[in-house]
Amino acid sequence: MGDPKKLKKKYSGPRHPWTASVLDEERIIKREYALGNKRELFKIDSFLKKYKDLAKKLIASTTEQSKKEEVQVLDKMQRLGLLPMGAKLDDVLGLELKDALERRLQSIVFRKGLARSMKQARQFITHRHIIINEKEITAPSYLVSLEEENHLGFKNKSSLADQDHPERVNPADLVKKEKELAEKSEKSTESAEKSENTKQDEKKVVEETAAEDNEEAEKPKAPVEETAEEKVEKPQEDNKE
Repeated sequence: MGDPKKLKKKYSGPRHPWTASVLDEERIIKREYALGNKRELFKIDSFLKKYKDLAKKLIASTTEQSKKEEVQVLDKMQRLGLLPMGAKLDDVLGLELKDALERRLQSIVFRKGLARSMKQARQFITHRHIIINEKEITAPSYLVSLEEENHLGFKNKSSLADQDHPERVNPADLVKKEKELAEKSEKSTESAEKSENTKQDEKKVVEETAAEDNEEAEKPKAPVEETAEEKVEKPQEDNKE
């Protein structure tokens, strides 16, 4: 049985740990998912190997017990979001390491936009800011089910529950907002300048028309020429006298 105080090892490392290609791949994955150490990577890899070996045994077996275990395995994979509904045991063999890494609590906190980076998501979890179903989770490697994912968020007492908290605001979004505000202010100033210019142009037009009217009014009026009818009427009036 072993000593109960001594924890059992939950993972197994690679058979050939010093292969250059394997080391490079592990380094890239560790950096991408901001893992604390390679043990977290080995745990996920061992989890997948366990269920792949179980799937191989169940595929080869035709007993009633194997059918029950097949349903249980597929149900667990579907609850964790690793397989879609209606999947078969052959699909378990096609699971990759990144499929399981995406279901870690650290990855989901980042994908849901609760953190700006994978490293910050890890910090929020270890500092007791994240809860699932009102239960505090402090393990970044915790595998989140689809049902639990809908109840994931910040603790109510946490200062990070406020969306305007400076650690939650994305710097890229701030830069975009500042650019949008600057563009709006530029457009408003341009429109204001255009309106002022149009007002000044209208004033000039009014002043010019008024000056032209005044000039026409000040000009001496030319004598009005008499019409032919008026010339005919005048000698008739002289004869009457």
